[in-house]
Amino acid sequence: MTTTTEALKPAAPRPRGGIVQSVNDSLVVAKRNLIRMTRIPEMIIFGMIQPIMFVVLFSYVFGGSMNVGGTTDPDVYREFLMAGIFAQTVTFATAGAGAGIADDMHKGLIDRFRSLPMARGAVLTGRTLADLVQTALTVVVLAIVALLVGWRIHEGILKALGAFALLLLLGYAFSWIGALIGLSVRTPEAATSGGLIWLFPVTFISNAFVQSSNLPGWLQPVAEWNPFSATVQACRELFGNPGASPSDAWPMAHPVLASMLWSVLIVVVFRTLSVRKYRSATA
Repeated sequence: MTTTTEALKPAAPRPRGGIVQSVNDSLVVAKRNLIRMTRIPEMIIFGMIQPIMFVVLFSYVFGGSMNVGGTTDPDVYREFLMAGIFAQTVTFATAGAGAGIADDMHKGLIDRFRSLPMARGAVLTGRTLADLVQTALTVVVLAIVALLVGWRIHEGILKALGAFALLLLLGYAFSWIGALIGLSVRTPEAATSGGLIWLFPVTFISNAFVQSSNLPGWLQPVAEWNPFSATVQACRELFGNPGASPSDAWPMAHPVLASMLWSVLIVVVFRTLSVRKYRSATA
């Protein structure tokens, strides 16, 4: 009888490896967040409206007054502008990521996740991956609007895809900064405010909207070594758009490599800090 009972007992599941479990758990959490986004479509709609407004306002309001490469031609400025608008769009999504994590903390959802047998970093990784999908959708819509207002790609589709990949990598890197902010504050409102405070100087003290050579002398090195500027410069080169002013600063001389290195460094540093904070954070 004992032998028969033991034979009918189901075999224990084989333990999964750490990396496999982490990937699977992250994908489950990402799916959960994507389903949640589809049930709140206004989140996606409002996220698209803001960058479209920036494109229209900067293109038609400031286009004829900006000097790029010795000309104030609005068409030239429009092509100069778009790399900056793309980069601003992917980085401003950081505030939403931080607010979403803070909301999960406020509702106690993070504590429930931590009680489950899942990889420690899966909740945050899944959240940032879901935000990356939403950001990619926004970039696609923004690119269509940019084409309608006169922006063009001049270096071929492969280089353009490389530029969009750099943009999404930067957005993913900055989303980890948002994750750390979301875990460090008490309310979603504080996470939104905290996420925007540091984003404005990062995006505007850069080469996104004006050439860095037009900035005051003491601000030029800050702008040229800004990770945001490296991605903008790289995109302009890959898109073949005008306005990439020459500079002796290493990130501006090698923008594609600099953009990749900055983004990877940000992911490594802030993912480590976020996972450490996740272990000790309480709702």
